[in-house]
Amino acid sequence: MGIGKVIAIANQKGGVGKTTTAVNFSASLARKKKKVLLVDSDPQGNASSGIGVQRKKITKQLYDCYTKQIPLLDILIIPNVKTTLTVAPSGIDLAAAEMELFQVKKREYVLKELLRIHLDDYDYIVIDCPPSLGLLTVNSLTAASSVLIPMQCEYFAMEGLAQLISTIRAVKKSLNKHLYIEGLLLTMYDKRNRLTFQVEKEIKKHFGTQVFKTVIPRNVRLSECPSHGQSVIEYDVKSTGAQAYIKLANEFLKNQN
Repeated sequence: MGIGKVIAIANQKGGVGKTTTAVNFSASLARKKKKVLLVDSDPQGNASSGIGVQRKKITKQLYDCYTKQIPLLDILIIPNVKTTLTVAPSGIDLAAAEMELFQVKKREYVLKELLRIHLDDYDYIVIDCPPSLGLLTVNSLTAASSVLIPMQCEYFAMEGLAQLISTIRAVKKSLNKHLYIEGLLLTMYDKRNRLTFQVEKEIKKHFGTQVFKTVIPRNVRLSECPSHGQSVIEYDVKSTGAQAYIKLANEFLKNQN
């Protein structure tokens, strides 16, 4: 039996390592023998292909669940039998769901309802949100227990964060009163760069203990593994990128106690 905790990986700013985190955090939890469902709620579908789903071969995806009310069970895929990681894949069609949902009653709760019957099947459900604050992201935040926010260690890291925090608060107030921030994760961390330390200092000044102790370094293996349809855990478990995500999973699991 799972405990059914749902974690949304969200940041409307692109290029911050959001999908990289969704895939490799999920794979790291699976490596710890946790039953994990990775929900690809980004129309780009990079989490799906990055974990080994051959998108050209799938006939049903998350769009069909959103718009045709087919059960989530009908689209679930286990890309690698060696792990306990299951994927709910998506593709470009999902972009159309955002517009179609506007005509649906309780449109913010569609994903929550899709996931509800699966909460006991998994220890953790990880949602890769799109890089926007539209209806797909609102659905993810409404369905989630918590939000993990990846942040790039660069000058504009704080830009847009206030908007994301504002959206999280709005969802908490009107749609999901139990939602909270799981933590901020510093990504593309380069200890040779002075700016990295300045950004880290600024973020910790504002968010304190909400910032994960674990940081994700710049690592070529993290860039390579999606083209092989593998998480970095499968691709090169000894790499600094893989070890960082394993450390993140350990820190996260410790915080759940």
